Amino acid sequence: MAAASLLLPSYPYFNRKDQEGLNLETPGGVQSPSHVHFRKQIIKLYVVPRRIITHVCGVRCFTSNSSLELGSSNKEDAISSKSQSVSRSKTMLPGSSNSIDAMNDLERQLHEYFVKVKSLIKVGNLVGAIDLLRANYNAVKKQIDTGVKGIEQAAMLDVIALGYMAVGDLEYVEYLLEMLNEIVVTLKNEEPLLDSVLMHMGSMYTNLGKFKEAMLVYRRGLAILEGLFGKSSPYLVTPLLGMAKVYTSIRRASKAVEVFNRAITIIETSRGAESEDVVMPLLGLGNLLIKEGKAADAQHSFDRILRIYTNLYGESDGRVGVAMCSLAHALCAEGDVDEAIRLYKNGIKVINDSKFLALDDELVEKMRIDLAELLHVAGREDEGRQLLGECLLITEKYKGNEHPNLVTHLINLATSYSRSKNYAEAERLLRSGLQIMRKTVELNEQSISVPMLHLAVTLYHLRQDDEAEHLTSEVVRIREEAFGKDSLLVGEALDCLISIQSRLGKDDEKVLGLLNRVLSIQEKELGYDSEEVMLTLKKVVFYLNKMGRKDEKVLLQRRLSMLRTRYKQNIPY
Repeated sequence: MAAASLLLPSYPYFNRKDQEGLNLETPGGVQSPSHVHFRKQIIKLYVVPRRIITHVCGVRCFTSNSSLELGSSNKEDAISSKSQSVSRSKTMLPGSSNSIDAMNDLERQLHEYFVKVKSLIKVGNLVGAIDLLRANYNAVKKQIDTGVKGIEQAAMLDVIALGYMAVGDLEYVEYLLEMLNEIVVTLKNEEPLLDSVLMHMGSMYTNLGKFKEAMLVYRRGLAILEGLFGKSSPYLVTPLLGMAKVYTSIRRASKAVEVFNRAITIIETSRGAESEDVVMPLLGLGNLLIKEGKAADAQHSFDRILRIYTNLYGESDGRVGVAMCSLAHALCAEGDVDEAIRLYKNGIKVINDSKFLALDDELVEKMRIDLAELLHVAGREDEGRQLLGECLLITEKYKGNEHPNLVTHLINLATSYSRSKNYAEAERLLRSGLQIMRKTVELNEQSISVPMLHLAVTLYHLRQDDEAEHLTSEVVRIREEAFGKDSLLVGEALDCLISIQSRLGKDDEKVLGLLNRVLSIQEKELGYDSEEVMLTLKKVVFYLNKMGRKDEKVLLQRRLSMLRTRYKQNIPY
């Protein structure tokens, strides 16, 4: 049974979660390339760009008894960092030995330093940014080595860690967080600025997947702010949203909903129910509810966001367009495809007409791709394909005709043509995408395996089995080196290779060995009772029967029958 093809998201290159699984079936129970099926990811709703959302907290200044030497760089500036800003809430503890002037001076220096690092990254001068970060790390490290381990050193390490996060050196961020934590645990909660440092630490720990550590620092920061401002202060929203994100990540949905609702209540009480500040927690809550299969409840959150933006900015404002597309996601999850398509189209039109976001903005691109996918699901493939073509042309115009971002659009267009059985056009597009990848990445880079496997599937349909086998074998090798021999991505490529080799009439024993390897991977990664395991068992039983190994077949046949009954009756496990 061929599954509906899903389109790749609009990200440059590809990570593991974006890569494809294959559901390929032939008459004897053996799967063969049919449609490329991307595992459906949890729908993430659109966040209006942060620049237009009112910050819940004001600015908090750093404090210092002594001034840290901030290294400078002679190289030209400029960076864009996707890291958070260094802005802090405006609080000073009574009785602090630090002067207001000293606090403001350090805050100013750190702010200017972080802006300099961001500027370097924005213009692509990573070497200059790293030099600047390293110089200041060496300066603060000297102080720490002499035994000076106060809030000033913690604040400097915090900003340096944020800089390395922006550069993308996550391994070094982890090292800096270890150093930072050793200082932070010795500081008293009354120390000025500690809550701000803790918030940044929580965000970085979350990005590193260290959820236990993130929750500890968020809780401590929350306790500090509750002590300073009470349990109903809007200053609590930042740590609460951080905690909600952690709960979401560790799949404690009920706790996450509770924390989101507390943040929403605080903002409603202090700023009003129609405040723009309530948008961020509503978005988080809506995303979570959709993930939990509660699309109807999620719709209330996005209806409210749309109403808030419409009331504040009018129907023709770009923020309203973004909110419309978010609501379209929720309606899609509810199954209201026609209304979702209508909202998507209107939302994208409002964004474009208002020039709120550039045509080549990643957010708008993602919306176009999501709409194209929905149009395909609705059977309106020509419309969807036209939209995918627009994505390709826009990327070519703004980034050039050999930019790696084009590969996503070429694959999506090829997937669309494959759905319409126009495999020749799909082949042309995929060869173009693979050619671009070969020019822009190393030949053993795992991202190249995505267009390569797509092309192999398409060639199978065109009965060019020898080249299809060669390409798929290469994909297996590349993914084994990148992810290990037991990776699910390797299993997916092996599944495709099995189908090709089966049609080529390769040795049954060899094919059965590959099938058993795929089965082992799926059992480990997906569970013994998963649907994927059931499909692979069906193929294993087919080969055992073909080879006359009846004793082995009987045992697996019983297991397969149980799984079939379970799925037929839709019995949960």
